[in-house]
Amino acid sequence: MKTLRQRLVPYALLAPGLLWLTLFFVVPMYFMGELSLKTGDLIDGFQLTWAFENYTNAISNYSTQFGRAFLYAGIATVLCLLLGYPLAYAIAFKAGRWQNLMLFAVIAPFFTTYLIRTIAWKTILEDSSPVVDVLKFLHIVPEDGRVLATAGAVIAGLTYNFLPFMVLPLYASLERLDLRLLEASKDLYASSRQTFLKVTLPLTAPGIVAGVLLTFIPAAGDYVNATFLGGTNQSMIGNVIQAQYLVVNDYPTAAALSFTLLLIILVAVLLYIRFAGTEALMGDDEEAR
Repeated sequence: MKTLRQRLVPYALLAPGLLWLTLFFVVPMYFMGELSLKTGDLIDGFQLTWAFENYTNAISNYSTQFGRAFLYAGIATVLCLLLGYPLAYAIAFKAGRWQNLMLFAVIAPFFTTYLIRTIAWKTILEDSSPVVDVLKFLHIVPEDGRVLATAGAVIAGLTYNFLPFMVLPLYASLERLDLRLLEASKDLYASSRQTFLKVTLPLTAPGIVAGVLLTFIPAAGDYVNATFLGGTNQSMIGNVIQAQYLVVNDYPTAAALSFTLLLIILVAVLLYIRFAGTEALMGDDEEAR
């Protein structure tokens, strides 16, 4: 029978993390929620009037920016998955002695600030850059067209900046894969394609789910890429929230927009996990045993 001290050990280990989350997440969220129900201005102050219309106005006035944010984030997430899975597979199974170097190449962009990386893409995609000249030569971009200040530029920036968040969970999932299962599949006369679709892909589902979540959630709330790589017609909901806080100084509307974005992402994540299955998120304990 466990003693009182033994029973308290797990709670003692959880206490620092719970304290941190309470102070720096729960408390700020409470004050932001209260702010979202206030009315007023920065000069006369804000009063709690239970203004739930802040939420309805936020959705009705900025539905386009909400839709654009989720569209761009969704496309970028799919591109990250299509690019990241083959890269993670190559690092896990084909890199050999170059594995550590390739992993370092994946995380190397983190040694430069997010802002600088995005501004670099602005230079790469500007009208006079060699990259755009090549795209025009290949007739991917019209001669009188441009790449910068378009939806494609914003999606390209999101894909580049968040690609490591997709690759690393996928690599971790692939690296833990029991290679004997792949050998057994081939011993049973399965082709390489069948082995991948029926063995490798299902067993790496936890990495796919984690990578999609880690990529989509921050991409949906991003505003830096739309600011530097997009034009006025490519603003996302993150740009609106940033402007409401720092330019318009309409804090209640900004808080309401933030909570609305948080709620939509939460619902989307729950639906995604429900569709993918909890086994895909946490891993199948039976398989692990």
